[in-house]
Amino acid sequence: MASLMSLNRTGNSIITSNFKARIPAHSSALPLKPISSSPQKPPLKLLCTYALPNHQPTNKPRVFRRQTNSTHPPKQHNGQNLTGKIREAVEYMGQGVCAEYGVFCAMLSSCGKTKSLEVGRRVHDLLARSKFGGDVELNNKLIEMYGRCGSMRDARRVFDRMRERNMSSWHLMINGYAANGQGRDGLLLFERMRKVGLRPVGETFVAVLSACGSVEEGLMYFELMKKECGIIPGIEHYLGVIDVLGKFGHINEAEEFVDKMPIEPTAEVWEALRNFARIHGAIELEDRAEEMLAALDPSKAITDKIPTPPQKKQLAVNMLEGKNRVSEYRSTNPYKGDAYEKLKGLNGQMREAGYVPDTRYVLHDIDQEAKEQALLYHSERLAIAYGLISTPARTPLRIIKNLRICGDCHNAIKIMSKIVGRELIVRDNKRFHHFKDGKCSCGDYW
Repeated sequence: MASLMSLNRTGNSIITSNFKARIPAHSSALPLKPISSSPQKPPLKLLCTYALPNHQPTNKPRVFRRQTNSTHPPKQHNGQNLTGKIREAVEYMGQGVCAEYGVFCAMLSSCGKTKSLEVGRRVHDLLARSKFGGDVELNNKLIEMYGRCGSMRDARRVFDRMRERNMSSWHLMINGYAANGQGRDGLLLFERMRKVGLRPVGETFVAVLSACGSVEEGLMYFELMKKECGIIPGIEHYLGVIDVLGKFGHINEAEEFVDKMPIEPTAEVWEALRNFARIHGAIELEDRAEEMLAALDPSKAITDKIPTPPQKKQLAVNMLEGKNRVSEYRSTNPYKGDAYEKLKGLNGQMREAGYVPDTRYVLHDIDQEAKEQALLYHSERLAIAYGLISTPARTPLRIIKNLRICGDCHNAIKIMSKIVGRELIVRDNKRFHHFKDGKCSCGDYW
């Protein structure tokens, strides 16, 4: 009896220590039935409840139900904190604590969200040794996770080894290839899908259009969808064609395509057209698209076209290093002095290789030299410099940032990749950029 009371106290202490900041004072923790007989191994269900915010285990303890209904806002997890908690859950699973189906789903989703490739591989290993190793949906989760982490080689290995696949398996692979700048591989997989007798659906062609590497390919697959597959295009398919036309600079054709659409263009269509017109300097089309967008969705209209400096804020950049460790690089990083020195040295080599700072991306009213200095110390460049001095030579560096990479940094990192002889993988809020030998997988469009 004393032993049982001790276990109950252990369970209660786990809850209160991890939820103190967000459980109302009137909530009372009820005794929990332990899954493990060892106090050193807390129940995995309980562990994953606080480690994975979206995980909803069965037989949820009453204390969590009360917390859910509370007026207190839920605790926010940053990428590094969430990754650490996933790793903690993985450690307990490695000690023999059995995980339920939903735990694997939640952990793989969280690994993809935080781009935690090495932790995701450990979850994969545990899943392969569990009774759920052959489950189609969990294997699809693996494919999605690897795609979001920028490792399509791992995703393809999972796909090829699946005993059973569904349509989502193929879609996730094609989308993953497209998002990682490997559209050609995505289209080859689509052709293989047709050869094995699978009939494409509307969702298939959304993925296919995103993988197209030329205007001719995009228009060909659009016609294939309509004529051979009998699929009536939806707005998402028209957006796919506009994206193909726009990113290859066919602005007039994109405008003509929109004007001939058999369905009414939505705000998303005009927004895409406006953005492409701005990129390629088509001022008249930009004004027209802006006017149409304002009529359909005033919240997306730009009332003042003169750019103003954004409000100053601290930009978080996560760097995935070796030894299964994830570091968050900020301006307060203790090694920033070393990173500055490394970056200064690189800057000289970059200029010799032809790099010219594009100061259009500095919106502050400062002199030319100050603008060049501001570009030099953009956070992703500092994170790369920090990675170069803290990881083994010739190994890939993986950088995650929460904003879109600017054009000058994009050009600079291409040159960096050639100088240092390493693959530099940057994930911004738009897509993956695989920089290698002076080139980027996005083809300079993002």
